Amino acid sequence: MLKNWNARRFTFVELVLVCVICAAAAAWVGRSRARLALRPIEVHPESQVLKDKYGPHRNSYSEEEWCIRDFFSDKKDGFFVDVGANDYKITSNTYYLDTVLNWSGIAVEPQRQFQADYVKYRPRTKFLSFFVSAASNQLAKMYVMKKNSLIASGNRAFTEQVGSKATEIDVPTITLTDLLDSEHVKKIDFLSIDIELGEPKALAGFDVERFRPQLVCIEAHPQVRQQILDYFARHHYIVVGKYLRADVNNLYFTPQS
Repeated sequence: MLKNWNARRFTFVELVLVCVICAAAAAWVGRSRARLALRPIEVHPESQVLKDKYGPHRNSYSEEEWCIRDFFSDKKDGFFVDVGANDYKITSNTYYLDTVLNWSGIAVEPQRQFQADYVKYRPRTKFLSFFVSAASNQLAKMYVMKKNSLIASGNRAFTEQVGSKATEIDVPTITLTDLLDSEHVKKIDFLSIDIELGEPKALAGFDVERFRPQLVCIEAHPQVRQQILDYFARHHYIVVGKYLRADVNNLYFTPQS
């Protein structure tokens, strides 16, 4: 302590100058943040076209509902399979198809508490409580956000990335092919898969060439995106390019021919 006693100290004038400079810097940062806050969120032209035609409201989390309606041109009386269906309405990719366009289908969701609302509000959709994976008749660990059951995954780190501890539950597994066979499904118009990093395992248990859905909407996080692309390329499906920038969270595939 004593050896620094004679070290040079700031004069009063220097302290004032430092305070002025800090205040000016803080004001500049504040104005910059304000400009950023006022800047409109960029919307890709492809997304805006869909919004103008089918929006502004949607039930899906992102632009899924608009893309699906666009692909099928609001076709009625189709058949869908919704893997990772979750709530009957909130962030649902198939709610509009069912309730407005008279589609029927299967909703697959490990969390059984969602079943009652499907029975009540969506009688054309059959709810099945399974964890779709690469093998049937096993138990899988599923991690559900305690305060928000809309956030769930077979990957604990994924569920807890928002910082809250997840509840662990054991759920029965089934392959998508086994599930469809048990329900005597022969053909699918639309397949939705949104299971938070579990997509490659679900695809490993699915004979896509046999059931040949006309459109697949599948969530594609960076960690599994290439595996998804490789799977569909092997099975002669191509990416629907017009939706690549309209919906950046999902990939859309259709048969090559």
